[in-house]
Amino acid sequence: MFVRLAWIVGSMGTIEAFFMVLMCCITTFVTAISMSAIATNGMVQAGGSYFMISRNLGPECGGAVGICFYLANTFGTDLYILGAIEIFLQYMAPQLAFFGDIHHNPWNNFRVYGTVVIVLLTIVVAVGVKFVQLFAPFSLACVIVSILSIFIGSFQANADNRDVRLCLIGERLMSLPNYKSSPDNVSSTLDAGWCSNDTGGELHSRYCAFDNLTDSYVCDSYWQEHSNNVRYIPGIPGMASNIIKDNMFHHYLKEGEITPGVQGDSNRGEIVADMTTTFVALCAIYFPSVTGIMTGSNMSGDLRDPQKSIPIGTILAQLTCSFVYLSFVLLFGSTSEGALLRDKYGQSQGGSLLAANLCWPNHWVVLIGAFCSTIGAALQCLTSAPRLLQAIARDNIIPFLDCLRVTTKKGEPMRAIFVTAFIAECGILIASLDYVAPVIDVFFLMCYGFVNLTCAIQTLLQTPSWRPRFKYYHWTLSILGVCLNLALSIIAGWYYALGAFSIGAFIYKYVEFKGGEKEWGDGITGLSMLAAQRALLKLEEGDPHTKNWRPQLLVLCKLNADQQPKYRRVISLASQLKAGKGLTVMAGVLEGDRVEMAKKAHIAKENMKRLMDEDRVKGFAKVMVARNITEGLNIFVQTVGLGGLKPNTVMVGWPYGWRQSQEERSWKVFLETVKVVTAMDLALLVPRNIDNFPSDQERMEKSIDVWWIVHDGGLLLLLSFLLKHHKVWRNCPLRIFTVAQMTDNSIQLKKDLEMFLYQLRINADVFVEEMYNSDISAYTVERTLDMEKRAKMLREIKLGRRGTCCEVIIEFENVMFQIQELVDASHKRESEEGTPIDGHSSHSGSTKKLSVHVTPVQSDGEEEKQATLQIDDGNDVHFTFTPVDPAREQLLNTLQSTKDEDLEGSNEDEQADSDNRNVGFNLDDDDERVAEDRKKLNRVRSCLMRMHTAVRLNSTIRSRSQDADLVILNFPAPPARLSAEENYMEYLEALTEGLNRVLMVRGSGKEVVTIYS
Repeated sequence: MFVRLAWIVGSMGTIEAFFMVLMCCITTFVTAISMSAIATNGMVQAGGSYFMISRNLGPECGGAVGICFYLANTFGTDLYILGAIEIFLQYMAPQLAFFGDIHHNPWNNFRVYGTVVIVLLTIVVAVGVKFVQLFAPFSLACVIVSILSIFIGSFQANADNRDVRLCLIGERLMSLPNYKSSPDNVSSTLDAGWCSNDTGGELHSRYCAFDNLTDSYVCDSYWQEHSNNVRYIPGIPGMASNIIKDNMFHHYLKEGEITPGVQGDSNRGEIVADMTTTFVALCAIYFPSVTGIMTGSNMSGDLRDPQKSIPIGTILAQLTCSFVYLSFVLLFGSTSEGALLRDKYGQSQGGSLLAANLCWPNHWVVLIGAFCSTIGAALQCLTSAPRLLQAIARDNIIPFLDCLRVTTKKGEPMRAIFVTAFIAECGILIASLDYVAPVIDVFFLMCYGFVNLTCAIQTLLQTPSWRPRFKYYHWTLSILGVCLNLALSIIAGWYYALGAFSIGAFIYKYVEFKGGEKEWGDGITGLSMLAAQRALLKLEEGDPHTKNWRPQLLVLCKLNADQQPKYRRVISLASQLKAGKGLTVMAGVLEGDRVEMAKKAHIAKENMKRLMDEDRVKGFAKVMVARNITEGLNIFVQTVGLGGLKPNTVMVGWPYGWRQSQEERSWKVFLETVKVVTAMDLALLVPRNIDNFPSDQERMEKSIDVWWIVHDGGLLLLLSFLLKHHKVWRNCPLRIFTVAQMTDNSIQLKKDLEMFLYQLRINADVFVEEMYNSDISAYTVERTLDMEKRAKMLREIKLGRRGTCCEVIIEFENVMFQIQELVDASHKRESEEGTPIDGHSSHSGSTKKLSVHVTPVQSDGEEEKQATLQIDDGNDVHFTFTPVDPAREQLLNTLQSTKDEDLEGSNEDEQADSDNRNVGFNLDDDDERVAEDRKKLNRVRSCLMRMHTAVRLNSTIRSRSQDADLVILNFPAPPARLSAEENYMEYLEALTEGLNRVLMVRGSGKEVVTIYS
């Protein structure tokens, strides 16, 4: 205000300067209104604006804005100290400069004196805030006296009572000859008559040089043209002179210019611009003058009633300052010559300050008042900045600031004071008030913008807790404040604004990633809830478009006795599949009573959330207490999600050790969950050997092999593509394997698949594997899976008597082996003849009979019965069983593992198999039990065919993908009959045996990839 405002008015003109000051004042006034509303909505503790913003916008925004506001106050200390030193050395005691002429080399003097002042003020602040508060009234009194003296002087100043004269050659303002002298010696210079066009005079010698060759003076062209226009005019003609008309419009100069478009020469005494002046640059320099509105809120911790003091004090102070600033613009423009206003350092007056020349009764009133006020403002900034930093550290939202929360016994944040002094010293080294000001602007404007944003959000959300005592606010005013702050930050310098925003964004992400979690009921959380509600209502409940489909995971975790997920790598795999995108829900089930297990459920949920945070999985953790595990998992699959935002993919863990377990529960839970997932039309992921999967710190380099046997909507391709986006799998090549029938054109199939992948924009190598038709048919027709409980049968047979039971086992296994050999021979022969194994043609020729004799113990008095199995050959093979009746019944009961209603669904398949392979039984028609044996042996043959398929596929996969880092293949559908479930588990075991990492995938039947954009 005292040092730069007159220069700003002279450069911008009265109209533009008034508009610029008004815009800055409106910005701070609107911000003061918003801050008053926030400050009266609850108790305001230490930290001022940081406390208000953090409690209303959350710790992330609060930390970012708090650090930026702290830097603004710290560099504000530099601004005021440099201003005080400039007043002291430029206008009060220029003879005390250490490094030559202060007017031509001020920078090192500013650095030395600035460092001394920083040290002294730090000592004062360290003594205590009470001592600083004692100095505040004295500083305020100096400011008031200075302002009043300028008001009085402006109204009574005129050319007669102000000894201020300007020397002009045309439009060029000239400096005094003895510019190095103090302002007190100006009067002796003015009487010398130096401002004239006399030959040999002061001005003539500046523009002309004597040429000894011609014995005459050689003068500059400008002197030759304007030597007759040398004027010596009053610098402060007063209001009555109507000088304001000449000062209405701007007079911007570029660096080094004396008049617009004309370069000047300071060596001749011409007063040239030391910097380029524009509306933007001058606004950036002026704005720190109006940034004192936060001083009261920064001292909120030391106020008796902050809710009452902050609104009243802030608004009254802002209105008072706005009136003074706008009045000074008009006073300077209506009393002084424009050339004098643009004389930044008063060189035309021997280094005097215009505000001091204008005041009444003596220029020392303003000089002393300006010096004391700037020192007081620097002291206030150096007091409030450490307390702000200590408040941020105390909230523990920025971990590396923890050491600064310590205070002395008197409550002084000594460590924060020393840190602030060190940062302020870095600003002092800049040594230029004009270059420090824009840096301060952007930090203050960021803080003001967030204050207005806080008020607007809270008002629009209408949260029940928003009940400010200050009623004179509106959300439109707050939005206006946000726009004005954003515009002014860009005006101050877009590069400074970009730097400030970058610092704020860095602090925001750092607090979000490393900071402690705080629940302050902030407005951002309320805004998020409102946005989520509207998004859910807008999001239709249904399947998204194929282009928007991505796996929304429901991960079913098994919990151990410590309420920890048993398989940690399941979470890592979910993270790698999601790459931080989409919805992820980690779910676990505890068995028991909800009331009794409530504490364990909470512990399990916290453990899951902790592991998710460690693996950086964005999602939710859910733990349910149910009567049994199966019920809980089924409820999760059916109910998790809300509206259109619900999981579309379920990850189920493999039941390891199910063979060794004596209970069926281990694999029953797995199969029941798989059936529910299939019934809900959800995609299914089953990782096998999950402990071998990599963590997020590992890097895989070998291939990802996708065995794409059944089309499932492209889910296998999409998952492999998503995996390669994660850093763990990024370097792995992708290979696609598909299986062709012997009659297919493998070359064309490969070309078609390569074109399909090209259209999908997926880079992968394609391989086609040829297998028997029977293998393909057995794998793809999954819903007709009809396998018997082989493991259960063996266990039940072993429960029989010793001796004859062992004979039954041996003979039964021989039958199994013989049937397998005959089936393999049939495969080979039919393949050579070119007839599909599952075709409808029948073979002619001789038949081979496999006779099975069942001979009971003679003591029971029963006759011997014989069963003959006919197989395509001409020979008879006889196997004779001689079990006792209980053993025979045990065998038949074992083979009778399916119910009558299940048999009805397979009659058609059995009839076809009987026709194709001419397999039948010649039994006595009157023996019903032997007829049952015939049916069960056919079931055994079907069981072995399925197992044969699994073994063949596994052998092919192992031969091509043994060294792959991951194998992804289709997951067969579960059997419809309960009796085939255990053999289904055996089939899955055989299919994935010997593979290191396997991810079995079953799609929902919906397309998840598309070739269209």
